[in-house]
Amino acid sequence: MKVTTTPPEFAGTSADLGFDPNAILLERPGLLLEPAFLNALREELEKDLGHDVAPLALFQIGLLHGLRDAMQWVAEAFSTGTSHDAESPALTMRLSPRAASGAAGTFEIHGCWPGKRESMARQARTGPCEEPSCFMSAGYTSGWLSGTLDTEILALEVTCCTAGNDVCGFVARNAEAWRGLGDPRATRLLDAMPLSAFRNTIRADLARQDVDPDGFDPNAPIVQIWGPVMVIPYAGAEETMRAAEMIGSDPGARDVTVVVLDLTGAMLDDAFGALALERIIETVEAYGAETIFAGLSPLSAPIVDDLEHQPLFVEKDVEQAIATAFQISESRRNLA
Repeated sequence: MKVTTTPPEFAGTSADLGFDPNAILLERPGLLLEPAFLNALREELEKDLGHDVAPLALFQIGLLHGLRDAMQWVAEAFSTGTSHDAESPALTMRLSPRAASGAAGTFEIHGCWPGKRESMARQARTGPCEEPSCFMSAGYTSGWLSGTLDTEILALEVTCCTAGNDVCGFVARNAEAWRGLGDPRATRLLDAMPLSAFRNTIRADLARQDVDPDGFDPNAPIVQIWGPVMVIPYAGAEETMRAAEMIGSDPGARDVTVVVLDLTGAMLDDAFGALALERIIETVEAYGAETIFAGLSPLSAPIVDDLEHQPLFVEKDVEQAIATAFQISESRRNLA
């Protein structure tokens, strides 16, 4: 069973991002809009990378997800001849194209993020700030527009609710237009836009999904550790137990307070399956953490209902379970 921690080790620029295509972060962009998760991720990035580099990492994470959503949207629209069934952006955007004032071939799009979710998460953690701070939203929008329009486009936030503005608004221009303006913020973000590398990563991931549409590979489970939250894909009793025991032995798991056990695709039996789940819950509780089950199939639900030791929650899907886990960990930290 492989283990990966988030955030990955950024060196501050595009080539060093190194996302695992199998990571839940890559497959579930909606998770990034959960305030508790976003604050935990921002805090980890600032701790590991510093306040100057962390915004670039947030921008790149958003960029990866926006580009991935766009490439899926374009691929489905191309294959079906319509975009009706294709996934819409995970981040709600209001766009207003305008004529550019620069050289021929340049253009600009003005818009805003009406949900203000990243701004609200930032305010909840740090209060007001002087400058725009929705870096992940800017990255997602840059990736979405770059993917759908098949060119290099940067969205730069110009107004932000955390800075006292009424809306979180942005201006998006193609790279040529930004470089012609010489805006230092835009230049720094353009240098952190690894579109070519991200496209290759996403193509490989989409190809993997074509082979395994459900994304469940019992031969290569990956344990995800994001600060206080650990996600363990169920891969049999012994493998999963060893992953749970990492809480007490692995320095990378020392802050874990909630474990999400991903049962998606798992086939449990009444005897060994129930015993394995009991042992996992007991092991996690022994280390002072809580357990949440996710992705439980209807056939396995009766087994969980009959457990003597119950998980704290049972969520329908992994994304909701992770969001709940971060809410629980944040509440525990506030009570400490």
